[in-house]
Amino acid sequence: MTQITKKLLTDIGSRISKRRKELGLTQEFLAEKMNVSVQMISNLEHGNKAIRIDNLINLSQILEISTDYILLGSEPSPSITNDDLASLSERDLKMLKLIIAFCSDSSL
Repeated sequence: MTQITKKLLTDIGSRISKRRKELGLTQEFLAEKMNVSVQMISNLEHGNKAIRIDNLINLSQILEISTDYILLGSEPSPSITNDDLASLSERDLKMLKLIIAFCSDSSL
């Protein structure tokens, strides 16, 4: 295992452990909910094992956090929906278009 991989796994494990503790859950409870061993949870939290995708999805649901947060330590950026745009006034839409044009200007 490379140093980079070990650091990534350790960071992932720390986020899992922190969130589990925030929710007041034990490793035993989490293991039971995920249908894995307590040793597996311990290995995840200590960065000794990588998490399988199906377990990652299950874990994110149990801990009520995104997979982005578990893996990367950040939440995904909120997206703008058509409903969001439809609710804007004409003035706000014009302002938004100006902001987009300004940010898109490659000469900046």
